[in-house]
Amino acid sequence: MGQEQRKREKHTERSSFIPLLSLITPELATYGTGMLGRIGFAWLMGSRLDCDAKKWRLFADVLNDAAMFLEIVAPAFPSCFTLIVCVSSLAKCIVGVAGGATRAALTMHQARRDNMADVSAKDGSQETLVNLAGLLVSLLLLPLVSERPRLSLAAFFLFTALHLYANYRAVRAVIMETFNETRLYLVLKHFIQWGEVLTPPSANRMEPLWTGCLPALSLSLGVALHSLVSSAFELQQVSEGHQQPYLLRWDQCRGKIQVTLGQEASAGVILRAATHGLLLVALLDDVPLTEELETLRGQIRAAPEGDSWTIVKETYQILDKLYPKFLKELQAVGWETEHHLLEVDEWRAAWPLREKKTFSQQQRARTALDCQCSTIRDLKHKTPRGKLPLPS
Repeated sequence: MGQEQRKREKHTERSSFIPLLSLITPELATYGTGMLGRIGFAWLMGSRLDCDAKKWRLFADVLNDAAMFLEIVAPAFPSCFTLIVCVSSLAKCIVGVAGGATRAALTMHQARRDNMADVSAKDGSQETLVNLAGLLVSLLLLPLVSERPRLSLAAFFLFTALHLYANYRAVRAVIMETFNETRLYLVLKHFIQWGEVLTPPSANRMEPLWTGCLPALSLSLGVALHSLVSSAFELQQVSEGHQQPYLLRWDQCRGKIQVTLGQEASAGVILRAATHGLLLVALLDDVPLTEELETLRGQIRAAPEGDSWTIVKETYQILDKLYPKFLKELQAVGWETEHHLLEVDEWRAAWPLREKKTFSQQQRARTALDCQCSTIRDLKHKTPRGKLPLPS
């Protein structure tokens, strides 16, 4: 009797799930997938949308066209219909997040007179006008393609190609004077090669919109201090020799350049720290350099895997000579140096900055040390052995 009762209870539990499963319709699955995708994409990629607004804007256009194509072909595959429309809904929700965020970033860039509301309103009116023109064209084409599936598909591919080309040309025409990591790397590499700074139009034309242009090394700004150093000795090594409120470490094993920022780090300091990290990246790239930088490149390539601290100290000294001229020429050709679009994490740290001693201070300290040593020698001659008093 006990076994039969347990069987009936299990059957009741299984049958109770049937009404719940019946509620999961294709529409509910589609909406649920889209909402989860929207939340996940914003969490994973939200901080990168400002940095690469042009690239993500183009990505949103391509993904939107791919989602529409999936919706068109979904009825042809009844067995996979729910899966296809879920993927299409996921893609459209990602398009909504990426497109909306990058539109806000580009609108802010275009509001040169602090008239963001005016630019946003006119952008919305322009989009409405284009949609109206599209509606009129679709009314004309609908009788021609309504009963011709192949012609409909051909028209879709034709207009999709025109749409992607027009968006590519529009994004390529945007000239941004604010640095992200890619534009800063292109300008810095050209500067250390030829001794001149690229203008904003030239750098924007060279900026890749589909892939990145950085080599294997990756730059991380604003990392936690415990990720940079693991002991007081390493902190002393990484902070020795410079007075800037940032610490830089080159991790040769993992191919990473990590930067910890101080609490007082401003936008100018962050730009300098990024320039410092990207200088290391450029030195590992196969480009012609000046004699001093070629020597440093040889040291970097010949350095053993545990000796990255020495290389970083050398780059501090080179950057002290290089950066003032680089910054002056950036401002001369129209680059914005008080703001940036670099991807920076929120970690900040505080550590003691060692004051640099001037030559006279070093001479006084050396003279005092010599006097103290001579006093100890005199006392050693005057006192019995084993009773040398400590100097005051």
